[in-house]
Amino acid sequence: MEISEPEVIRDKSLMRSWSRSRRSNGQTLALVPTMGFLHEGHLSLIRTAKSLADLTVVSIYINPGQFAPSEDLSTYPSDLAGDLRKLSDAGVSAVFCPSELYISAPGNDFGGHLGAVNGERVGASCLEDGGSGHETWITVERLEKGMCGTSRPVFFRGVATVVAKLFNIVEPDVAVFGKKDYQQWQIICRMVRDLDFAIKVIGSDIVREADGLAMSSRNVHLSPEQREKALSISRSLSKAKLAAEKGLKNCQHLKDLVRQTISEADGKIDYVEIVEQQGLKPVEEISCPVVLCVAAWFGNVRLIDNLEID
Repeated sequence: MEISEPEVIRDKSLMRSWSRSRRSNGQTLALVPTMGFLHEGHLSLIRTAKSLADLTVVSIYINPGQFAPSEDLSTYPSDLAGDLRKLSDAGVSAVFCPSELYISAPGNDFGGHLGAVNGERVGASCLEDGGSGHETWITVERLEKGMCGTSRPVFFRGVATVVAKLFNIVEPDVAVFGKKDYQQWQIICRMVRDLDFAIKVIGSDIVREADGLAMSSRNVHLSPEQREKALSISRSLSKAKLAAEKGLKNCQHLKDLVRQTISEADGKIDYVEIVEQQGLKPVEEISCPVVLCVAAWFGNVRLIDNLEID
């Protein structure tokens, strides 16, 4: 069967009109939000989305709102032409790739560094420019604290805000997110619940390379030696899960096992946490379904991974 080329849409109004015309015909829509540089992990999300709705929309947008000035916005990998080829082969219905989703004040390039966090200036805000630029943020107060929220204080407000914008523009029935970004997935679920979005949010399992490394767009920045050492993350998670299944329920001991494995591979640990799967509340003893979450640096590359323990 011949696969038609996806419609590439760059304008917000045109995207909304496209979606509404399809929905008025009784078709259901699934959205897969991405920042591009697509790999098999993204394609697995698309396959899940296609099984859940009549039409699938993939968004490609490197969201400046989730990057602090010290982070890697300028070096985030991008290959739009390659992404569009992959999406054509994947049989998606439309690709939404806007040039900008934030409104900036005249003459002010936000450059991804928007507003202030904890009283510290992280970039020009619209208030400093006479109130004509972007100033509205969504925060999921409790779930965004801890884990990635500790070392990346603007990250989750940027994610929640841009996802809400995408939901308002595309108006999907279903949205699919990867569970590799476990905290992010749960934050989006909570935002949808609390703000009454009529959207079903699906979490899709982590896709790994044959050697166990969780697929990530940032993997391209790893040197061969760093990539080999980064395998310690998935190995440590597997060791800890096996230990838990054999009866070790003390979370501190399990976290120490993970830390030791990664540290011995020269990884710099950001955090190792064991939290409840839905509420993300840290636990001391495993007595309910939990998720073991890790973030670690290898060279200048920060990698995250997790493993559910039921």
